[in-house]
Amino acid sequence: MKRRVVITGIGVVAPGGIGSKNFWDLISNGRTATRVLSLFDPAPYRSRVAAEVDFEPSEHGLSAQRIRRTDRAAQFALVSTREAVDDSGLDLDSVDRHRIGVSIGSAVGATISLENEYRVVSDDGRLHLVDHGYTSPHLYRHFVPSSFATEVAWEVGAEGPATVVSTGCTSGIDAVGYAAELIREGSADIMITGATDAPISPITVACFDAIKATTVHNDDPEHASRPFDGTRNGFALGEGSAGFVLEELESARRRGAHIYAEIAGYATRCNGYHMTGLRSDGVEMADAITAALDEARLNPSDLDYVNAHGSGTKQNDRHETAAFKRSLGPAAYETPISSIKSMVGHSLGAIGSIEIAASALAMDNHVVPPTANLHRPDPELDLDYVPVTARDWRTDAVLTTGSGFGGFQSAMVLARPDREAA
Repeated sequence: MKRRVVITGIGVVAPGGIGSKNFWDLISNGRTATRVLSLFDPAPYRSRVAAEVDFEPSEHGLSAQRIRRTDRAAQFALVSTREAVDDSGLDLDSVDRHRIGVSIGSAVGATISLENEYRVVSDDGRLHLVDHGYTSPHLYRHFVPSSFATEVAWEVGAEGPATVVSTGCTSGIDAVGYAAELIREGSADIMITGATDAPISPITVACFDAIKATTVHNDDPEHASRPFDGTRNGFALGEGSAGFVLEELESARRRGAHIYAEIAGYATRCNGYHMTGLRSDGVEMADAITAALDEARLNPSDLDYVNAHGSGTKQNDRHETAAFKRSLGPAAYETPISSIKSMVGHSLGAIGSIEIAASALAMDNHVVPPTANLHRPDPELDLDYVPVTARDWRTDAVLTTGSGFGGFQSAMVLARPDREAA
């Protein structure tokens, strides 16, 4: 019999506030953290809106040496990990270090550091043959995304399995799903997991400008991210991290841990169709949802809330709505659905974990966060997207979904451990 896996610690670094309490306060009150991009001059770019984290690493206990050797995204991961471990109440010194593992998701790795280093060695792009003499001694650490897992493992003293999962915008769900499976199969007893990305850099903004995926509501940055709204025209780029402590259910109960949710079901699919395109019928996401529900032994009608990918692109919102109808049937029309990207933007690989945190906190508080900025519903999208205002709602089982470039479609079901199986 597979071991059951639960979340006992949550840590969040997100736009609008650092820490899970600040994060929950923002999204449960429907406030937005999108603004005019300030990390560099946005004037040359098509989309000039982003959801940035106000973050000074030294204020969060990171030493000058650690700050020097780590990318902004790695720093996010360390801070969210520390909060998650503290929140769990787990004494890591009492656990066999070889039974503690790490699984971190990231879509674009140390983008900021790599771009900054290239600008230095190429003299802002003027040198065709770069001068390696100006290279940071930590450049290789920035080059390999595995350094994120290394830093987190060092932080908690983990000597078990350690990996980075990079599956585009589903990385944050897939990393947690992989971590849960390691506990289920007995390869680890404790997993430190989650995802991080700090992609707000000139190269990233230019990439999304090129394919016109990001919003051009530059004149109204606070309301620029508009999932499911008829006036939506792309996502707002974001950044951040969410970290979790996962452990086996009975172990958590024995030590009296606060259990946010059980990871009851998880599945991922790839459409094998197009790098950025999505089929309008949503069949691949629907299949992932059905598989996750089957693993959780839940019916569609058992779901109380769906935390949607809800990126705010016309293609994604149509695709996801079709997937909900295909997989959930009549229950799709009865279940509240919302997108927190309307408030914290789209942090690429990190957002899946940030949305898992939102889902677990929604269960903890019996509140469904809203889809902010949803004032003019698209008539093609006819489900309950919880516009503008949060809703008091009993949430014993939650579905969270992710969709990523490359055709990745992932779904995870969180449920109360004492639920009745379907």
